[in-house]
Amino acid sequence: MNSASAGLSATDRHPDWLPLLDLAAREVFELMLGCKLTVPETPTEATYSITAMVGLAGRLCGVLSVGCDERSAALMTSKMLGVDLDKIGAEKSDALGEVCNMVAGNFKNKIAGMGDGCMLSVPTVISGSDYSMYSSDNSPPLELRPLFEGRPIVISLQIQS
Repeated sequence: MNSASAGLSATDRHPDWLPLLDLAAREVFELMLGCKLTVPETPTEATYSITAMVGLAGRLCGVLSVGCDERSAALMTSKMLGVDLDKIGAEKSDALGEVCNMVAGNFKNKIAGMGDGCMLSVPTVISGSDYSMYSSDNSPPLELRPLFEGRPIVISLQIQS
């Protein structure tokens, strides 16, 4: 397994932002959770049962999301709060929302002139896997599909034109 950048999907819009999203995510997971994101040797399909979303408005408009399964969300919470995994409860939504918020903030601050020109919403967290996200802009999102502690997660940025 190599760096998380190997798991990036290609898109015609803002291809230079993919490495910035990758770096932003890796920094947050290393600093806040004390772990490194890795890339699966082969792409994996996974069911994501909890998704956090943060809206971006201003010079950059869109939605950044982090999706994972319940176990991964609990593990993130455990690492973030220093609490035993078996004692994790409802706070996992708050923790995943905060991870998403930190990735979004770190990402926007890596783009020249975007730090003060783009505001973030309060995180929204959805539990369950039977939903679809629609955007008025039908372009594909910038997307990372790394492994967190060996478990698949997805980090996605849907940009509005």
